[in-house]
Amino acid sequence: MDIELIGNVHLVAGGNEVLPRVLEFIEERGTEVHGNPDVFLREYVQFGIDDARDLRSRASLRAIGKGGHRVFIILCPGMNIEAQNALLKTLEEPSAGADFFFIMPSPETLLPTVRSRAQTLQLGDSRSASKLAYEFLDSAIQERLELIKPLLTKEDDDNEEHGARKRDIGKVIEFLASLERVLSKKEAKAEMLCGIQSIYRARRFAGDKGAHIKQLLEHVALLVPRIPVVK
Repeated sequence: MDIELIGNVHLVAGGNEVLPRVLEFIEERGTEVHGNPDVFLREYVQFGIDDARDLRSRASLRAIGKGGHRVFIILCPGMNIEAQNALLKTLEEPSAGADFFFIMPSPETLLPTVRSRAQTLQLGDSRSASKLAYEFLDSAIQERLELIKPLLTKEDDDNEEHGARKRDIGKVIEFLASLERVLSKKEAKAEMLCGIQSIYRARRFAGDKGAHIKQLLEHVALLVPRIPVVK
């Protein structure tokens, strides 16, 4: 990965699809990923304040290996405000020899106080999310409602802590981020304002506990004007 990292706190735009690239980069720096007790990798359905406190506690521990280098890799669809505030202490005074990678679809939605303490890495759009965004914008309302149905499907969840079924919030936020990126390339028009605001609102609240994802996406489908998109 031909990217220069600055500091030791990094926000990676994307989801599971960029994880192999992040792991490859870590190994290129001389840290073995697999079977290394000093590499903490976890994916969260929702990263909350308790998770932030747990990460802070883990970061305060010493490395087990001789190299003294630890890596924390967090995959999540987003963080609520309470979790971000709880993380600030860790980000302001990161432990020596520790690197943090927070992988999420839309790092730009984090609080400015969090973003200012981290380097944001843009590793490219997800192809599937971008394809869906183009098709969505070029479709009528009823077609849009059909297109978002797969995003609303709940799948089996092996993690009993979060129940038997879960919805992939990461894919929802990634789709919304792709929509916004496509629209940002279009000429700004007054009729787009409500649509852009609905996308922003959906991205902001989609990761919150108890968020009404179906309602948020339906508002986007209704309010974003139909736009023929040249790919």
